[in-house]
Amino acid sequence: MNRENFNILVVDDEKDYCDVLKMILTGKGYKVDTCGNGQEAVEKLEKKSFDLVITDLCMPVMDGRQLLEEIKKRDWDTEVIMLTAHGTIEKAVDAMKAGAYSYVTKGRDPEELFMEVRKLRDARKMKRDNAILKEKLNGNFMLESRNKKYRQMMELAERAAQSDSNILILGESGTGKEVLASFIHQKSKRKEANFMELNCQALSESILESELFGHEKGAFTGADRRRIGLFEASNGGTLFLDEIGGVSVNLQAKLLKAIENKQIYRLGSSTPINVDFRLITATNHNLRKDMGDGSFRDDLFYRISTIVLELPPLRERPEDIPLFIQYFFDKYQREMNKRITDVENSVKELLAGYSYPGNVRELKNIIERLVVLSEKGEIREAYLPSDVVKNQRTARQVQSEAMDLTISLKEYRGKVEKAYIASLLERYPKDMNKVAEILDISRRLLFNKLVEYELK
Repeated sequence: MNRENFNILVVDDEKDYCDVLKMILTGKGYKVDTCGNGQEAVEKLEKKSFDLVITDLCMPVMDGRQLLEEIKKRDWDTEVIMLTAHGTIEKAVDAMKAGAYSYVTKGRDPEELFMEVRKLRDARKMKRDNAILKEKLNGNFMLESRNKKYRQMMELAERAAQSDSNILILGESGTGKEVLASFIHQKSKRKEANFMELNCQALSESILESELFGHEKGAFTGADRRRIGLFEASNGGTLFLDEIGGVSVNLQAKLLKAIENKQIYRLGSSTPINVDFRLITATNHNLRKDMGDGSFRDDLFYRISTIVLELPPLRERPEDIPLFIQYFFDKYQREMNKRITDVENSVKELLAGYSYPGNVRELKNIIERLVVLSEKGEIREAYLPSDVVKNQRTARQVQSEAMDLTISLKEYRGKVEKAYIASLLERYPKDMNKVAEILDISRRLLFNKLVEYELK
C-alpha cells in the first residue's frame, strides 16, 4: 500500500500537537486530516474512510476511549492508535483490550509512533492484497447466489471442473462467463498451471489465428520473431475462448482439428506440436441457430459442448440484485476511500426494480458511478444514469394507464400490448431482433407498433 493511499485522522484537543503531527506524517507521504475531539472525528468518519485514527485518550466532548467504542460499534474498517500521558497508561492498556491497535506515550521519541504506523500500514497492505487475490479467485461479480437455478448451475460447474471435459458456457453479455471459467480452472486439477483467455470476437481472423497457434519468424509481413500461441501457452492448464460464436467458419475448421488431435502447427511451420489443455468456451450467440444458417459448424459445436453451463441473466435472478448492490458498494467505497452514509429511497427503489439489460456488468458500472459522484457520503437520484430512471418510469406509466377501467375492450387491449412491448424494450433496449422474436412478429411489424404506440 502506497503511503499516499493510507489515510490518517489525528484527533487531539491540543491544536499545536495536531498540526506538528500532521506536518511530519504528511512529510512522510501519508494523507492526514485533523480534528479536536472524538465527536468531530465521528463526523469525519461518517463521510470518509480512514485507515488509521491516532487519538489522544483524554479529550473534552468525547474522549479517545469513547471514540474507539463508536468506531467498533459501527464496524468501520479503521484501526486506532491511542496517545496517552504517563499517568493514563493503564487506561491505554484497557483501550487495547477493547480493540485499539496499540498505544504510544506522548513526549517520547516520535519514531516510536511512526514505527507503529508503518507496522499497521504494512499489515493492512497484506490484508488488502489477500482480499484482492480472493476477489480475483471468486470473481469481481461474486459467485454466491440465492437463486435456485444459479446454485444448481454452480454445483454442476464444480463437478465438471474435476474432469478434463470441454465446457461451453452460454449467457448474455455481462453475466460473468469469464468469471465462471476462471472458477472452473481454480477448482480443477490444473489450477497450478496457466489459465489463458482470449476474446475471439475482438480480433480479425488473421490476428486471431496467430494469437491461438503462434507463428515462426518470417511467417508473414511483420513477423520479426517467433511467437508462442495460446494453445502452447496453456499446455498443462486451461484455455478459455470467449465469444467462440464470433469465429469465422474457415478458422473453425482449424480449431476443430487442434481440439480433436491436441496438436497444432505454428503459422509458417510444418512441425507438429503436441499440446495438453483443458478447453472452456463461451458465447452469447444462439449457436443452434448459427448452425442452422451455416455460420457455425455442427461438428465443432458437439466437440466443445460436452458440458453446457447456462448462466441466467440478472433479470431472472432478482433475489440476487440486493447482494450485488451491497457487494459493489462495499468494493468501491473501499477502493475510493469513501463512506456512503445516505442513499435516497428513490435510488434504492430504482436500483431494485431495474431490469439490467447489461446484466451484472451494468449493475457494477452503475454502482461505481454512484460512488464516484457521491458527495459528503450522499447518493442522490440525479447521479443515476438516465436510462435507469427513464425506462422504469415509462414502463410504469404505461402499465398504470392500462388499468383504466373506463375504456373500451379494444382500447384496453392496445394499452396492455403497449405496456408489454414497453417492458420488452426496457429489457432488451438494443436488441430489436430479440423483442420481435419474443413477440413472434416481424421487425417491420414491430417498427410499426413502436410508431403507433409512440415508443420509439
